[in-house]
Amino acid sequence: MPKRYIPNDKWSRRAAEEGYRARSVYKLMELDDKFHIIRSGMTVLDLGAAPGSWLQYAAEEVGSKGRVIGIDLTEIAPIDNVETYVENITNIEAIQKIVPETVDLIISDLAPKTSGIRDVDQWKSIELSQAVVETAQQILRPGGKCILKVLRGADFDDFITECKEKWKKVKITSVQASRDRSNEIYVILWK
Repeated sequence: MPKRYIPNDKWSRRAAEEGYRARSVYKLMELDDKFHIIRSGMTVLDLGAAPGSWLQYAAEEVGSKGRVIGIDLTEIAPIDNVETYVENITNIEAIQKIVPETVDLIISDLAPKTSGIRDVDQWKSIELSQAVVETAQQILRPGGKCILKVLRGADFDDFITECKEKWKKVKITSVQASRDRSNEIYVILWK
């Protein structure tokens, strides 16, 4: 009989028990609790959405009157009341074809494929974060919010300075569900 996969930390075990696809869902839940970002009826776009735990939570929160769209390079297994697309999130024109209207909220927990070289991985994270922010500037409605994960490192302060120049409000926070050894931080932007 093959061994059954048993998640190795409390967040992964909890996600498996509660039917979520990944432990990262608790990061979004914590951010939502702190900042009240997701409401019923919203249109939410998740960039870098695979495997889909943030989509699952967003769909629960926006309800039947809301709309949740996920975009990733990887195909995402179907989720009730969620639209998913395979596309490169750095291709803003393609994203605007998928989502021609403005959205209320953009969420992104994406991370680059890691090389193991911390500076390179952090630079790639900033590059992806810049793509998310650029997309948000194009399709986020006035008053909307963008929440994204960024890996802290040498380019982080410059990235935050750029955000502060272009956004009404910028908040930086960490979450308890992040792994202890992680250098990830969450940035919330208000348009």
